[in-house]
Amino acid sequence: LSKSTRKLLKKYFVINHIAIHRQQKSKDGTIKTLIKLFDNLMVESVLIPSANRTTACISSQVGCSFDCKFCATSRIKRMRNLNTDEIYDQVVAIDQQSLHYFGRPISNIVFMGMGEPLLNYRNLISSIDKITKPEGLGISPSRITVSTSGLPKIIMKMADDRVKFRLAVSLHSAIQPIREKIMPFSVKFPLEELAKSLKYWYKKTSKSVTYEYIIWKDINDNEKDISALVNFCKIIPCKVNLIEYNPVQHDEFFQADSEIVKAYQSTLEANRIIVTVRRSRGKDIDAACGQLSNKLVKA
Repeated sequence: LSKSTRKLLKKYFVINHIAIHRQQKSKDGTIKTLIKLFDNLMVESVLIPSANRTTACISSQVGCSFDCKFCATSRIKRMRNLNTDEIYDQVVAIDQQSLHYFGRPISNIVFMGMGEPLLNYRNLISSIDKITKPEGLGISPSRITVSTSGLPKIIMKMADDRVKFRLAVSLHSAIQPIREKIMPFSVKFPLEELAKSLKYWYKKTSKSVTYEYIIWKDINDNEKDISALVNFCKIIPCKVNLIEYNPVQHDEFFQADSEIVKAYQSTLEANRIIVTVRRSRGKDIDAACGQLSNKLVKA
């Protein structure tokens, strides 16, 4: 190619490749992958195997726009959104990893990695469209879950767009002042507005929602917190994942006593609310929920 042609190609066409920078395997089989993007920024993805499924946990931003006190990713300044191809290629890389290590493709995808997916909405939607097409990976939208910290306007937009994937909300408290303490950004997104958006979501899509909920000692571990969660769960059909807390460096949070977790579980069940107590996977390699932190942000 001539020099002038190469200049034109460089100006108008950009080929962005991701690269596997580092992998770590947990004692429980979970694999964390540090992925280098074309500009040397990094994101982390996680492959979580179980007896009947393999789940890819995918990142949508480099760093995060929000300031959740219990999450390691929030300590990384948000550098930028991932583009459509970076998200898609990330899924392909983890799918290949699953085939290599476990002899089967990924069965589920959760957008619960680094970043707030709904703040990268356009690229999120276009990447999911690519993932679900037969010429892509052909994964059913019902096997894809997008987790958000709770952005009412974008939840309503998703409902209007008639998205087919599942919705999870990182809730952690159904009492506004407590939620603001652990998730300071939520002062701008009150629970009342979140509840309205979820009602709208259910009305438009007929899809239930999953609430992700960590219980901490001396923060949300009493009867008032349990009652508030039960009431919030009555807004629309839902299920609750009670999540084991995964400590991060220099934080002030402690896992609640097991008796409190049991009290949450029994009270929710008594109110006919589906509840699961989720045990952490990949904790020994900092791959568990809330631990993704890119030990290296740049190479």
